[in-house]
Amino acid sequence: MRTPPDTAADPGTFLFDSDCGFCRRAVSFARERVRARSRFVAWQNTDLGAFGLTPGQADEAAWLVYADGRRFRGGDAVAEVLLHGRPLTRPVGRMMRLPLLREVNRFVYRRVAANRHRLPGGTSACALDDPRRGGA
Repeated sequence: MRTPPDTAADPGTFLFDSDCGFCRRAVSFARERVRARSRFVAWQNTDLGAFGLTPGQADEAAWLVYADGRRFRGGDAVAEVLLHGRPLTRPVGRMMRLPLLREVNRFVYRRVAANRHRLPGGTSACALDDPRRGGA
C-alpha cells in the first residue's frame, strides 16, 4: 500500500496576485489569523517555471505548490493552506477536500475570484477579464 506524501513536513508555497488588494488581505488573514505555515509568494515576484506554471495560470487563480511537485489550484489551494494552519482550521481544510464539499469549495472560489474587485480590499486592479462586463 502506497503511503500518501507527508504534507505536514512541507507546508507548500502559496502563489497569489500581489496586484490585487483583496488577495493581499486574504494572505494577511492566512498569516495572522489562520497562522498558516505555508510560504506566501506573489506570483509576479517568482520564477513560475520552477513551479511548473505559466503567468496565465497564475493570473487565473491562486496556487499551492509542494516541493514534490503536487499543485493545487483555487479553492483546493485554500483548503491546503488551512491544513497548515491552527489546529481549528485543519478539520475545515480536510472537510473542504471531501468530494461534495470540494465541488462547493471550487464553486465558491470561482465566484469570489470573479467578484474580488467588489469585496473588502478589492480595487479595479482586482477585476478579472469578463466579457459580460466588457473586460476589466
